[in-house]
This record gives sequence, C-alpha cells and structure tokens, in this order.
Amino acid sequence: MEKDTLILSFESSCDETSVAVIKNGKEILSNIIATQIKSHQRFGGVVPEVASRHHVEEVTKCINLALDEAKVDYDDLDAVAVTYGPGLVGSLLIGIMAAKTVAFAHDLPLIKVNHLAGHIYSANFVTELQYPFMSLLVSGGHTELVLVTGPGEFHTLGDTRDDAVGEAYDKIGRVLGINYPAGKKVDQMAAIGHDTFNFPRAMVQEDNLDFSFSGLKSAFINTVHHADQVHEELNKDDLAASFQGAVLDILSNKTFRALKQHPVKQLVVGGGVSANQGLRKRLAEEIEKRHLDMELVFPPLRLCGDNAAMIGAMAQIQYDKGDFADLDLNADPSLDFDM
Repeated sequence: MEKDTLILSFESSCDETSVAVIKNGKEILSNIIATQIKSHQRFGGVVPEVASRHHVEEVTKCINLALDEAKVDYDDLDAVAVTYGPGLVGSLLIGIMAAKTVAFAHDLPLIKVNHLAGHIYSANFVTELQYPFMSLLVSGGHTELVLVTGPGEFHTLGDTRDDAVGEAYDKIGRVLGINYPAGKKVDQMAAIGHDTFNFPRAMVQEDNLDFSFSGLKSAFINTVHHADQVHEELNKDDLAASFQGAVLDILSNKTFRALKQHPVKQLVVGGGVSANQGLRKRLAEEIEKRHLDMELVFPPLRLCGDNAAMIGAMAQIQYDKGDFADLDLNADPSLDFDM
C-alpha cells in the first residue's frame, strides 16, 4: 500500500491569503482562507499595496490554523507548494517567501504552481478527471479555453484580448452602484431582469477561440451614461440581464466551438466566475440541447475563488513527476500556460 502524500500549499496571488493541507491531491484536510474584501471595497477594487500588507499579517496565522485543522505537524508533510504566478507581484512574493521558509526550515521539497492550473485542478475534488478534457477558465484576470491532454499538460486554445470576464463584471457593477466584487449581485439581478438592451456579442462570428469583453463593457457604460444625461430611468435588473446575456452568449459560443474542434468527455469550468449561476445553467442546457455525451464539472462554490486547496491538487501532479523548484524561486506575475 502506497504512503499518503501530504502537501502544505500556499495561495496569495491577489486578495486572499490561503493555506491548505491536501492529501493525495484529492482530499482537503484543511483550507484556510483569509479574505480582504472589506478592505478593498471602499476603493472599488483590489489595491496591490493594501493586499500585500494583509498577506504579511495573515500568512503565519493561516499556516498555524491549517496545520491545526488538519491535525498534522511539519514532520508529517511531504512537500510545500506555492502559487508563483500569475498575480500581483507583491502578493505573490509574500506567499513565496513563506513557502520557501517552511521548505528550508523543515527540509521539504518546494513545488511552484501556476495559479491558472490550480483553478483547473479544483475539479480534482469533484470527480475523476479523464484526459483529454476541455477547461473554460473564467475569473477576474483571465478568460481562457485550455485543452488538457494529460496530467499537467496544458494547451491554450483561446484567450481574452482585453478585459477578462470577471473584470468586466466589476466595472459594470460600479456603474450600477454595486460594491466590489460585483459578480454575485449582477448574477442575482440578471435572474430577475430581461435581456432588452441587446448589447454587442464581440467576436462571436470570428473564426477563432479568443474573447473580448471591452466593447460590451463600453456599450453598457455608454448606455447608462446617456440615460443619465437625458434623465431617463433604466431598469437595473434588465441592464444586468442584458449584460449577462451577452457574456453567456460569448462564452457559450466559443466553448462549444472549441468542443467541436476537440471532442472530449469532460468540460471543466474554473475560476471565480464559475460560481455564476447563469453560466452553470447555460452550459448545462447547451450540452443537453446538443445531445453531447459529456460531463460538466464545476468546483464547489467554496473552491471557485482563490484558495490553497486547488494549489495542492495541482502540486500533487508535479510531486508525482518530481517537478520541484529551487529555493531561489521568484514570482512571475505575467505567467501563462506555455503555448
């Protein structure tokens, strides 16, 4: 019988400080998340310097809580894993320094994990992944279609050319008077309203798998500003429904075009916007309508945002391959998948 693998994992790429203990890449023994949302709400978005200071304050507490909740000590661990990109450079460095310190002090191998890969492998806590599978990554910083052909083997098929989808939600949320982060509230309003404004669906006719949300965001903001200038009252629920309707059309169009080109048995959705109920419903309906023999996999809501558990899931694959980092590891804030 093979020995269980325990990995202490760190995630600090943006405004969540998270430390987890993961068993065999599939079982969460602990997943501590210290959120900073209230600190950033008054600014309408994440302030990098504020985020870094919070990580410094929280990371040691999170380590202790993660070990206590998992009922393990440093001697029980097999490796330490950490997000090294993409993300805010100051925030990344706090997690990296903490992880390197633990690895050095306790003579443990260090594993550097791509944050985007972590979001994809959050599906590991839901189902057995079948290669190859398609992943739709939707978050505040990223909108990508990625074909995963084997354990840790990523091939980017399409990327956003401007705003990521989560970023667009936050920007139109400000116009609607919704506190950061706006995605959940816009989703709730969209469920009540109707798509009456017919906002543009950028690039859906183009023969590629890339995304663009900048034009949609601008059309939305211009519509609201024009209404304000002529003292016209617009229905905010209808505005939200019209915005989300355009987003879902774009995401659905590109995703199923990718699936037609690369038929697979699983569609894995990851990232903060994977919590969107409209998106979950739309993709499920499209799979049924198209009679596709395919499993649709979403992470549980608690694992849609940034968290260290997903980093531990990806780290297990790298641990099995002997893919370890040196203690001179640095942050890579613009990291993406190799093409």
